[in-house]
Amino acid sequence: MKKIAVCLSGCGFLDGAEIHEAVLTLLAIDQAGAKAVCCAPDINQASVIDHLTKSPTAGTRNVLAESARIARGEIVNIRKVSADQIDALIFPGGFGAAKNLCSFAGDGPECNVNPDVERLTTEMLAARKPIGAICIAPALLARIVGRKDLHPKLTIGTDAATAEAINKMGARHCDCPVTDMVVDERHKIVSTPAYMLGKGPAEVFEGIRKTVNEVLRLSAI
Repeated sequence: MKKIAVCLSGCGFLDGAEIHEAVLTLLAIDQAGAKAVCCAPDINQASVIDHLTKSPTAGTRNVLAESARIARGEIVNIRKVSADQIDALIFPGGFGAAKNLCSFAGDGPECNVNPDVERLTTEMLAARKPIGAICIAPALLARIVGRKDLHPKLTIGTDAATAEAINKMGARHCDCPVTDMVVDERHKIVSTPAYMLGKGPAEVFEGIRKTVNEVLRLSAI
C-alpha cells in the first residue's frame, strides 16, 4: 500500500490548514486505496484567529497539536518523516501553509520556509518522489524549488498578484480552473487551486481527487 504524507499546518483556514481541503485530501487518498500519514511541524502558529469573528485573538496555539484535531490524533512531527518512509507528499492549503509552513503571507516572494518542511520537500525532489500542493501551498513549493533553478510549473488558480509572486520565486505559474490540476511531469509536482477559486466542497474535491490520483500515478513511475 502506498504511503502519502499529508503535511498539515494547524486547524482552520485563517490560521492553519483549510479543513475541507485537508479532509477531502484524506478522503481521496483512502478512496484510492493508499494510506495517509499525517504530519506537521511542532511549532507555534504565526497567529491565532477567531473563526467566528475572523479577527485576531490572544494566546498561542501549536501547529502539531491543532493539526491533530483533523488527523484524529494520528499524526507525527514532520521532523521524524523522511523521504525513504513515504511514496509521496501532499500539502493542503489554508493560511497556515502561508503563515506557519512558510512566511509567504507576510513576506511574499522573499519568504522563508520552515526548515523541516524544506528538508522533507528537498528529500522528495532528490528521490524523484511526487509532491502535491493545494490552494496557496504551491507558494511554498515555488520558494523551495524555484531557488534550485528548477522552474517548476505550478498553479494557484487565476489570481494575478499571487501568480506574479510565484513567478518571481522562479516557478512558472499556469492558470487552472478549480476542478482541474497542473502537472509538472519533469519534477513530479501536481497542484490544484481548491479554495483559491472554489465555491464549495464538491468542485474543490474534483481538483483534489484528480491531484491525489495523479500523485499516485507519478509515484509508480
